[in-house]
Amino acid sequence: MILFPAIDLKNGACVRLEQGDMDRATVFNDDPAAQAKAFQSQGFSHLHLVDLDGAFAGAPVNADAVDQILAATKVTTQLGGGIRDLPTIESWLARGVGRVILGTAAVRHPELVIEACRIFPNRIVVGIDARNGNVAVEGWAETGNMDAQLLAKKFEDVGVATIVYTDIDRDGMLRGINVEATAALARGINIPVIASGGLAGLEDLEKLLAVEKDGVTGVISGRALYDGRLDATSALAMEGIC
Repeated sequence: MILFPAIDLKNGACVRLEQGDMDRATVFNDDPAAQAKAFQSQGFSHLHLVDLDGAFAGAPVNADAVDQILAATKVTTQLGGGIRDLPTIESWLARGVGRVILGTAAVRHPELVIEACRIFPNRIVVGIDARNGNVAVEGWAETGNMDAQLLAKKFEDVGVATIVYTDIDRDGMLRGINVEATAALARGINIPVIASGGLAGLEDLEKLLAVEKDGVTGVISGRALYDGRLDATSALAMEGIC
């Protein structure tokens, strides 16, 4: 199971939000590239990057910060936030991003996901962000009545590399991963799932490892890594975590 440190970008800085609220942001590092290098030096092989401003704007905003991260590290990256068309997807992949994450675009324009998977196989991730099981879009600002499971099923057998499933109510709150909902989603589809939202410590990793057989192949950690509740060395030393 891959443990992805999260670098969320707002106004060029590395921040963490609480429950996706842009007004509840804590700045952890003014230099995202330095933060990325620190994660790399700790032994992490992957990074999860989010352009928060881009998610609201519908187009990339923190491109300079992302470019600096790419130049400073050799880790594998996945990036989401404001990616809504093929030219933007192509641009990010050409610049060195490993995989791009389509969230709002997957809801509003599922045909884009299908076409992107055809052109860029194994490099497209679908981000499903949910409140009470219902999908949220536009940087989590809007929640409709679309069921997360039904959305995921739309993309079976089209070549999606993985799905990032985020429980918004837990994100940034250190209340623990919603393991049951994540595992249920993974069991219902044939696409690997990455868990996100609320990881609080080693116990969450143990619970996720127990459902890895269901298709949960990764987990994203933000605040817990930044404030030390999740020790990087201890986490990466766990059997099954890389």
